[in-house]
Amino acid sequence: MLLAALLLQAGTPVAADALADVVWDGSPPSGGAVTLRSHVLRLRRVLGPRAGARLVTRHPGYLLQAGEDEVDVLRFRCLCQDGGAALREGAWARADVLLGGALALWRGAPLADVPSEQLLREEVPGLEELRLQAEEWRADAALHLGRHDELVARLQSLAAAHPLRERFHAQLMTALYRCGRQAEALAAYQHVRHMLIGELGTEPGPELQQLHQQVLSADPALAGPEPALPASGAARSVIPRELPPGPPHFTGRTRELAVLTGLLDRSGQDTPGTLVISAIGGTAGVGKTALAVHWAHQAAGRFPDGQLYVNLRGYDPDQPMPATDALAGFLRSLGVHGQDIPPEADQRTARYRSLLAGKQMLVMLDNAGSADQVRPLLPGTATCAVVVTSRDALAGLVARDGATRVDLDALPLQEAVALLRMLIGARADAEPAQAAELADRCCRLPLALRVAAELAASRPAMPLAGLAGELADLRTRLDLLAAGGDPHTQVRAVFSWSCRHLDTDAARTFRLLGLHPGPDVDPYAAAALTDVTVAQARRVLDVLAHAHLVQPASPGRYGMHDLLRGYARELATTLDAEEGSHAALTRLFDHYLYTAAAAMDTLIPAERHRRPHIPRPATAVPSLADPATAREWLDRERAVLVAVAGHTATHGWPGHATRLAATLSSYFYSGGHSPEAITIFRSALGAARRNGDRIAEATALIDIGIIDGDLGRFQQAGAHFRRALTLFREAGDRTGEARVLVNMGLDEMRMDRYDQAARHQQEAVAIFRDIGERLGEARALGNLGSARRHQGRYEEAASYYQQSLDLSREISDREGEAWALARLGIVDVRLGRYQHAAGYLRQALAMFHEMGDTGSEAECLVRLGEVYLRLGRHEQAAENLRQALTVFREIGNPVMEADALNGLGEVLFQTGDADMGRAHHATALRLASEAGVPLEQARAHSGLARACQADGDSLQARHHWQEALTRYGAIGAPEADEIRAQLAIDGDGGDG
Repeated sequence: MLLAALLLQAGTPVAADALADVVWDGSPPSGGAVTLRSHVLRLRRVLGPRAGARLVTRHPGYLLQAGEDEVDVLRFRCLCQDGGAALREGAWARADVLLGGALALWRGAPLADVPSEQLLREEVPGLEELRLQAEEWRADAALHLGRHDELVARLQSLAAAHPLRERFHAQLMTALYRCGRQAEALAAYQHVRHMLIGELGTEPGPELQQLHQQVLSADPALAGPEPALPASGAARSVIPRELPPGPPHFTGRTRELAVLTGLLDRSGQDTPGTLVISAIGGTAGVGKTALAVHWAHQAAGRFPDGQLYVNLRGYDPDQPMPATDALAGFLRSLGVHGQDIPPEADQRTARYRSLLAGKQMLVMLDNAGSADQVRPLLPGTATCAVVVTSRDALAGLVARDGATRVDLDALPLQEAVALLRMLIGARADAEPAQAAELADRCCRLPLALRVAAELAASRPAMPLAGLAGELADLRTRLDLLAAGGDPHTQVRAVFSWSCRHLDTDAARTFRLLGLHPGPDVDPYAAAALTDVTVAQARRVLDVLAHAHLVQPASPGRYGMHDLLRGYARELATTLDAEEGSHAALTRLFDHYLYTAAAAMDTLIPAERHRRPHIPRPATAVPSLADPATAREWLDRERAVLVAVAGHTATHGWPGHATRLAATLSSYFYSGGHSPEAITIFRSALGAARRNGDRIAEATALIDIGIIDGDLGRFQQAGAHFRRALTLFREAGDRTGEARVLVNMGLDEMRMDRYDQAARHQQEAVAIFRDIGERLGEARALGNLGSARRHQGRYEEAASYYQQSLDLSREISDREGEAWALARLGIVDVRLGRYQHAAGYLRQALAMFHEMGDTGSEAECLVRLGEVYLRLGRHEQAAENLRQALTVFREIGNPVMEADALNGLGEVLFQTGDADMGRAHHATALRLASEAGVPLEQARAHSGLARACQADGDSLQARHHWQEALTRYGAIGAPEADEIRAQLAIDGDGGDG
């Protein structure tokens, strides 16, 4: 209850009397003030030293130091305030994003597990009211954006849950009317009217009554804007808020903060103007990141379009972040789906700058190694500001790119002592001379001061003079660590002093963590690295965190400051035998390899025999027994796994790199992770070639080719597949040969070359049968059926699908079974057996949903939409197709996006909305043309022809019919005969 009361007023002092009232529900006992202090002390202990230090005594009670970016309720209120302001300004899209972000923070009832009647009574009603206001505002924004069709279900739920709130009923009536559901809008009015008369004895208010009359008369003023679907590859409208938490106990740097703020103010009060970059130079540990983050939080209000952050790890000797990877992360943060992220660095930079054009954004590039690493990340607009932290002076950015440099030195002695005072309290005041000496021993560097303060706090009985003297003695014994001429040997002395007081296990863990190639680590990986139990690893990580030698990166994960990482590696090189470090890393890589394999076995068990056999390591691994947990682990460790693949490929573990890529291939094929997929598969390709492993090289080529095909780069994919096929045939690997043929056939099918596709699949089926690979046989049979289906040979296709279904069930391949059912449903659609088709498709849909395969689920929704269209159930058809369209845009599948758009265009044409149907077909045509898919081009031309006929434009209609005929004819599709008949009816027999 105490924590909840403080969090609700975070950043503001709360009177002790008010806190006592909360804790004892308005009736504090005698001596309550003393007990309250006891509660505060206990709360500090529970929160731990870092968070507990934020709970401070402040007249007339206590203050919990936290900002709006750290407490959900503060963030919610701020977003609501900004969203309401945007709504009043008519900035509908911005209001929708802000209010959507606010509502996304809710998880059930507020304070549900806080047993304080007073808090529930005083705080919850206001929060609930603000939530409902946010719902109303967001619905208003969506109506102005033409998204009435998406609103109906949500407004029906809100109106039912809050029947006396007339605004929800008015919005529901408006949405229904704009969806062409006038009768339902009138029925909604009658429902609320009868309810209000029965409950309150009163008629609806003026707004509802006027709206009722407008619906009755079909008032043109009620017509809203057409719903606008974003173009393929368009970024979602998002406002990133990526700044790390502000550093606790930030002290001093007044001059530097003023300089940074002045750089903005020079160009006016509202925009950063001509400020391009501020490179904060200085040595490691001087507080560059702390200053930049602290200032960025102060200035965040000047950047309403958001803040981006990336740690470039520029001084990591092994894994600095390439600018291309940083750009991929920024593009995702700006709403670009993974498979829409361009493959090349210059293309990513261009897309990034286009998205930032005209926006007011703050971009923070932390730990940059060079100007070349930074330049691709600079926005091309003067309305954005960039802050770069680096040990390098980055003179090239100043000279060439107009950067302003703020050089950061060690803290002045007075500020260094002030920081110590904040960290260790009264001891600094009791021994001022010794505090100054200790600050000097730490070179007045904030990082070293924090480490020293933690040690001082852990040894309360030792005078500061003793600690300072011990450090001075130790420094002379550490000269050997400064062999490279490091001018900051004293900083090493502070770290060494800290490590000297660690127990043996913690000191060894610290050293080995410096060797880890990834950005962070969890207890299981730490246990593998150090060869201890997970419980022991957790204890040691906690010890290191309390000593400020590692930092929590996210719940249960830990990272290291780059200076500490470098020092830890240095110690490992000096103090640990090379074979010991190599053995530790081997255990770590074995851990990641096995756990990745276990996750994939859970997600796709039928492919287990295709993946490399990975023996179980001696150290503990997490339990990944259910698909959700397995996918969560893979998503959480994705960045680490990519880093491990890169490190193992170039540092002596090539087999780990190739096996890791082969193990994770199916995970990376889906889910919008194509940038990471390309990185990990290219790492495997390089490792295989350096190791002379031609089978592993061919496998990596298949993986790269599949990603290229998914991105529509069919020429590159074909080259990779052909090279892989040669390698597999030279090695006599028939399984690999058949896999290549399957994927070559799939790409041929995507390009509507169905004869070639069928030949490849037939060759693959023959090989799989010959070697007894039943999973491959089942899948190739399904692909062969699809090739025949596209040629109009439906009975033959159904036979192949049934064989695939039977075989998939025999080998318990749930994914293959689901696909066979879906394809049987598609054939029944073509044969006009719509009820049978719906049955098959619903079965497949349920199976894909159970497996968490959203992409395949969406494909089933498209085909079900087609069934509902044929059955005349237009509303269900449109709903299925819109759901699928959202998914395809999320995962970045332009071919299926065109398919869904064409289906939606057909639905809209049949329901009388020819203009919107035309717009969907036009977008589908553009997507299909870019991807080189004749079938969807033909469908789009057919839809455009119907729209032109409806408008009486026979000339344009004939043009589109001819274009459709050309494409259908080229791929041998049966629709060509129907179009020839149509052209003959229209008086143009055309021989195309």
